Amino acid sequence: MRELFPDAEDVRRRLAEVGHLVDEGTATALHLATVLDRPLLLEGEPGVGKTSAAKALAEALGTPLIRLQCYEGLRAGEALYEWNYQRQLLTVRLTEVRGEHLADADLFSEEFLLDRPLLRAVRHQGPVPPVLLIDEIDRADDEFEALLFEFLGEWAITIPELGTFAAVRPPLVVLTSNRSRELHDALRRRCLYHWIEFPTPERAVEILRRAVPAASEPLIASATEFVGRVRALDLDKAPGMAEAIDWVSALAALRVSRLARRDIVSTLSAVAKSPDDRTTITGALDELGHPEEARRP
Repeated sequence: MRELFPDAEDVRRRLAEVGHLVDEGTATALHLATVLDRPLLLEGEPGVGKTSAAKALAEALGTPLIRLQCYEGLRAGEALYEWNYQRQLLTVRLTEVRGEHLADADLFSEEFLLDRPLLRAVRHQGPVPPVLLIDEIDRADDEFEALLFEFLGEWAITIPELGTFAAVRPPLVVLTSNRSRELHDALRRRCLYHWIEFPTPERAVEILRRAVPAASEPLIASATEFVGRVRALDLDKAPGMAEAIDWVSALAALRVSRLARRDIVSTLSAVAKSPDDRTTITGALDELGHPEEARRP
């Protein structure tokens, strides 16, 4: 079996080549997930790069990313498989017109099977397994979480009409959670686990430098410092790297080279995602190092 990454440093290097920077802990977690064929549960505050880590992993390996976006009320059929009922109905009508007989088994064959993300990952054919991203698993219901237990334990899906489909090699599964609710211990036991912190100021500067090459170095440095201080405020949603990138992109588009209070206020919608957060940030601009300019007499 071909090793996907020789070590964690190779993970860091190859993810950096596709534009995604990770720290040693995240690189080690991703490396172990590929070596041990275990699903990896990534948790952390929104915006720390959980989803983008899975995307970058797929890009670095040159393998498909199969994404299952979780939400309240997610049904098993949307995650596993469904039958193409329209095509089945059309087939029934055609056979009736022709005066032919159609058995139930004829309607429940692979010809009418619609692969959804989990089945698509199991049936993937190729030298490198796909990356299956189960995004925001904490948004799904408890019942759906329980549905994953068999899949993550056996890498197989049973379809009563067709039998069991088992993966030739387990997909690389990355689950993400924002901890909006506690996950079952049974799910956690099946996964490797890693908590992603907000990037250090040094790594945040490098991420912004890569993501917004048009931004000046003074702007990147001051924006990184500002966002770091803003995260310490009592906010509904602390700005992550996605917000920081959007903000610096907006500032660069306005040809701002050095951060000033008026620039912060005019572009704050890229950082503050609620009226309350905007009020909190604007009210703290003095202590954040951007006092209001003294009025001229």
